[in-house]
Amino acid sequence: MAYCELDILTNFTFLTGASHPAEMVGRARELDLTTVGIADVNTLGGIVRAFSAAEAVGQDLRVGSRVVLRDGMTLLVYPKTRAGYESLSLLLSVGKRRAAKGDCELHLEDVIDGLRDCIVILRDPIAEWKAIDPLKVAFGADLYLGMAPHYDGWDEDRFAGIGKLAQISQVSLVSLGNVIIHEKARRRVADVLCAIRLGVRVDELGQHALINEERRVKPELVMRRMFRLYPEAIRNTLRIADACTFRLTELKYEYPDEVRGGIDPDTRLRQLTEEGLRWRYPGNVPLKVRAGVEKELALIGRMKFAPYFLTVRDITAHARGEGILCQGRGSAANSVVCFALGITEASPDVINMVFERFISEVRGEPPDIDVDFEHQRREEVIQYIFGTYGRERAALCSTVIHFRTRAAFKEVGKALGLSEDGTSALSSGVWGWRDGGVTDERAASVGLDPRSHVVQLALQISREMTGFPRHRSQHPGGFVVTDKRLDALCPIENAAMEDRTVIEWDKNDIDVIGMMKIDVLGLGMLTCVNKAFDLLRTWRGIDLTMATCPQEDPAVYAMISEADTLGVFQIESRAQMQSLPKTRPKTFYDLIVQVALIRPGPIQGDMVHPYLKRRRGEEPIAYPCEALRPVLEKTLGVPLFQEQAMEIAVIAAGFTPSEADHLRRSLASSSGPGSIQIHKDRFIQGCLDNGLEHDFAEQTFRMLEGFSGYGFPQSHAASFALIVYVSCWLKCHHPEVFGCALLNSQPMGFYG
Repeated sequence: MAYCELDILTNFTFLTGASHPAEMVGRARELDLTTVGIADVNTLGGIVRAFSAAEAVGQDLRVGSRVVLRDGMTLLVYPKTRAGYESLSLLLSVGKRRAAKGDCELHLEDVIDGLRDCIVILRDPIAEWKAIDPLKVAFGADLYLGMAPHYDGWDEDRFAGIGKLAQISQVSLVSLGNVIIHEKARRRVADVLCAIRLGVRVDELGQHALINEERRVKPELVMRRMFRLYPEAIRNTLRIADACTFRLTELKYEYPDEVRGGIDPDTRLRQLTEEGLRWRYPGNVPLKVRAGVEKELALIGRMKFAPYFLTVRDITAHARGEGILCQGRGSAANSVVCFALGITEASPDVINMVFERFISEVRGEPPDIDVDFEHQRREEVIQYIFGTYGRERAALCSTVIHFRTRAAFKEVGKALGLSEDGTSALSSGVWGWRDGGVTDERAASVGLDPRSHVVQLALQISREMTGFPRHRSQHPGGFVVTDKRLDALCPIENAAMEDRTVIEWDKNDIDVIGMMKIDVLGLGMLTCVNKAFDLLRTWRGIDLTMATCPQEDPAVYAMISEADTLGVFQIESRAQMQSLPKTRPKTFYDLIVQVALIRPGPIQGDMVHPYLKRRRGEEPIAYPCEALRPVLEKTLGVPLFQEQAMEIAVIAAGFTPSEADHLRRSLASSSGPGSIQIHKDRFIQGCLDNGLEHDFAEQTFRMLEGFSGYGFPQSHAASFALIVYVSCWLKCHHPEVFGCALLNSQPMGFYG
C-alpha cells in the first residue's frame, strides 16, 4: 500500500458532497486503500460518522478539514497530534464565531497564527503562489503543494506548472483526488445537489456541472498512472498519513466539577441519594428500592458518571429553588437514583426498568436525561447554565436536518424541471422516509407519467438523496457542558438566536466521545400545572406538588374513560380521545400504556388494534412463547416499549444485552431509512436457534421495524403519564382553577 486519498469531501459539505462519510470510507476499503482522509469545507461535522464507519470496516482514518479562507484560498489541514486537532477546532470556531450561522470567516493570518502541529496542503498553488512563502515560514516541512486534477483535459499542464512551483519554492508535492462521490453513479446526485445549492435547474448548471464521473474514489493503480511523472507526490500521501498520528479516540470528554462540593463525586452522589431516599421514603427504605440504588450507584461509579448526575441534579435543584416546575425523563430519569435526587417525580416502582437501558456498560456512553421545564421560565434555566459554566464551556447541540422522502422528491423534481404542481401534489402524500420512497403508482395518481425518463430519474435520485444531510439546526435544548474548553473538542458556531452557540456535531454523534448532554426543554403543560398549584394555594389553601397530588383517584379515571380530556396533557388529540373509551384506563400503568399506544410506531407496527381487542376481551391474550410472558404480560402480549423490544431480542433471539441496546438505538434512530435492517438476519437466526418458528421471527421483526423511529421508551411514557394524571386531576376536581391556569399558560403545545 503506497497511496492514501487525502482529498475527500462528503455530504457534510452540504449540497456539494454526494456521498455519505460511511460510503466514502466503505468504498476506499473495497479498493484496498487502508488509509483515507476526510476533509469537508470549514467543518469537522462529518468526522464522527466517518470514524464510526471506519471502525466498523477496519479502515484507518485521518481527520482533517478543507479550510476555505474569505479570499477563496483553500488549504487542506490534517492535525498530526491531539494538540494539532485542538488548534484546528479552535481555528474553525474563531471563523464561525465571526460570521453568521452556517458561515465561516478566516484569513491567512488566522491560519498562520492559530494552527500548530498540523500538515497544511495548499490546494491550488498556481492561483495562490503568493501564499507559499509565508506558509513555508510558518509550517516548514509540514507544508505541501497539492496536485488536484480537474479532469478537464488540462491536468498534465496544470501538474507541470505546480511541479515548477515546487522546485522554485522547495516545497514537497502531494497528489490529491478531488473526490466528491464514492462511485460513478452518484454523478447525477452531485449535479442535482449543485442545482439545489445554486437555485437553478440542472440544465442551467453550465460549467458548474460535473464534466464526467472522475471525481470519485479511485484505486492506487489509477492514481499511480495519473501521477506517473510525480511518484514523490504519491509517496507523500503515505508520508502525511504516517505523520498524522491523531485519532478521534484521543478526545476525552471531562465532566464539570463545580457541583461536587469539594469532595469525591461518587461520595457526594451517595450522600445526596441517601438524603433523597429519606425524603422519598420516610421511615424505612423498601428492600427492593435499596437493592436498586446499590446496583445503580455501583455501575455509575464504575463508569465514572457521578458528575453527570450531580450536574443534572444541580440544574433541577436550582429550578425548584426558583419555583420552576420541572420533570425529568430519558433512559436514566426513572431510575431510583434520579427519583431520590428529585430529578423526576415518577416513581420507578411503577415500571420494570431494563438495566441496560439505564446505562450500557459495554457501550460506555452516559445515560440520557431530558428535563422538561415550564416553557415560560425555561430561559431562566438556560441563563443559569451559561452563567454557571460560561459560554466557552457550555453550548447547545446541533441537529443535522436530513432530506426526507417528501423534501427530497420535491427539490429533485424542481431541479430536473418537473412541474411544481405535480411534485407538490406527489410529495404531499408522502410521510417520513420509511415508506420505501415514492412509488410509480403514486406518481401516476397525480398526473406524472411514470414512464417518463425524467420522472424515473427524479424518483431514483430522490431515493438516493433520502437521508442526506441538508443543513445544521439548533437542538431544542440539548446542552453540552465541559470541564475545559468546549471548542477544543469540537468547533462551535453562532446559533440563529443571539448569544447562543452551537457545537457542530449532531446530538446523536456526541456519544462517540461520551459527551454529556442535558436536554433543557420547555413544556407548556408544566407552566399550566404550576400556575394551577399557585392558584390552589392562594384561593383554597391547598398545597400540592406533582408528587403529593392524590393518586389513583377513580373519579379521574372515570373522566378519562369518557374522553373528557380537552385541554389536558398528551391525551387530548382526536386519536387519543377516540381510543380512551375503548381502553378505559383504571390505573397509572394504564396511563403509561395509553401515552405510548397512540404513537406512529405502534400504529405502523400494527400494535394498536390487537391491544384494543385484548383490552376489551374481544381477542384472547396470547404470547409468542411462554418465556416472553413476563416481558409482555402488562401490555397484554403486545410490545409497546423500546425496553420490551430489547427483552424480546435477548429472550427470543439470544441477543446479548449490548446487542439488544444496539437494536434499541436503531429503533430510536431517525437518521435514515433501514437503520434496523442490520439486525434482521441476526434476530431471525437467533429465534430459529431457540426453537421458534420462522414465521414468528419474521412477523416479530416486521413489527419491530414498523416500530422503528417512533416507539416510546417506557421511562419516557411514565414521566409523561404523571403529567397526564396531574393535569387530569386538576381538571376533574378544580376545573375553574385548571381553566384559568390554562388560559394563562399560552402558547400551549408539546413543547412551548
